[in-house]
Amino acid sequence: MATSGPTTPVGGTGTARSFPMRRSGCPFDLPPEYETLRSAEPVSKAVLPDGSDVWLVSRYADVQAALKDPRISSDSAIPGIPRPGGSGVDRQGRRSSFVRMDPPEHDVYRKLLMPDFTMRKIRTLRPRIQQMTDEALDAMRDSGQPADLVQMLALRVPSTLTCELLGIPGSDHHFFQSRALILLDRTTSMNDLRTAVMEMRGYMIELLEEKRRNPGDDILTKLANAPAELELADADLAGAAQSVLNASHEATANMIALGTLALLEHPGTLAEVKADPSLWPRTVEELLRYLSVADLLHPRIAKEDVEIAGQRIAAGEGLFLLTGSANHDKDFIENPDAFDIHRPARGHLAYGYGSHQCLGQNMANAELEIVFETLFRRFPDLRCAVPIEELSFKHESTLFGVYELPVAW
Repeated sequence: MATSGPTTPVGGTGTARSFPMRRSGCPFDLPPEYETLRSAEPVSKAVLPDGSDVWLVSRYADVQAALKDPRISSDSAIPGIPRPGGSGVDRQGRRSSFVRMDPPEHDVYRKLLMPDFTMRKIRTLRPRIQQMTDEALDAMRDSGQPADLVQMLALRVPSTLTCELLGIPGSDHHFFQSRALILLDRTTSMNDLRTAVMEMRGYMIELLEEKRRNPGDDILTKLANAPAELELADADLAGAAQSVLNASHEATANMIALGTLALLEHPGTLAEVKADPSLWPRTVEELLRYLSVADLLHPRIAKEDVEIAGQRIAAGEGLFLLTGSANHDKDFIENPDAFDIHRPARGHLAYGYGSHQCLGQNMANAELEIVFETLFRRFPDLRCAVPIEELSFKHESTLFGVYELPVAW
């Protein structure tokens, strides 16, 4: 990669920053280096674990502008683009799914999937989400105390809903959950990563073939019978289904578990929202901004020379657009490190921005609102069963979260 621009961190130590940076202290806090980047070096060089250079873009206005700039690409087929999570760069360039494509190719898949994620469609799903949530909480209640909220609720509801929408047998949950953890772990070797990708891709291709033989009212059937004139290969259709599976399942599960912990750690806010359930939608928006679990999901590469905040980024150089840092930018929102459900937080970038903005955000918001409201209504005395210091957090994952959350009531 080119080496234009600053290569040493603020302070002049002569050693480039390492990326990704670890969240420290309170598990809800973003890496402390982000504040330094925003204030002193909003576009700065860092080094990935494989030794590659990458640019970090940290301010809200710059991140938002870059997310919609057509010169800054998400295309994973371009050699040298960073990998999601920041484990290194892909020097060969491989297509993974439509999420890692640019328009107009990206738009073809998005148009196919969009009808299943509209606000109107999600409204029809809310009773089913409520039923799933009640069933999960019944099982948690009957399991005894303490119960692991991650397994009993946070994973169960998104997994069940996603399987139904896609048309995946619920009995296969363990298969795709285990592969998802491999794909999201930044320490996974390239061989294990390729194996997990191929296993998931093969699984989805088999399901597509099955849907052509036995169609249903689900997303996989629609993908399997995509218009022939689009000339979409089964491998690409399977990649699209896999992206929906991962985004709808793992990201929402992490938000449910970590969001529950955040609410328990803010008892005054929790008491207020329990007393006035109309506050749940804005509480969810603030949790999305505050926690920013998908901060490492926005790797990009410059297709041509661009300038961001006065810094030249040369064509072929990789970037990370730090949406978590942007969500905690004081120029975007006042007192950004406080959890405040009364602020207007809807401009946050937790779901991205521009042509790659998360397709399933309406569904995710509905799940979070229903799960949190029902959980704290049915278990008003819910508490974490162990000190927060004893919990294990997903510091090595592309999506931040908590591995287990023992709760009692």
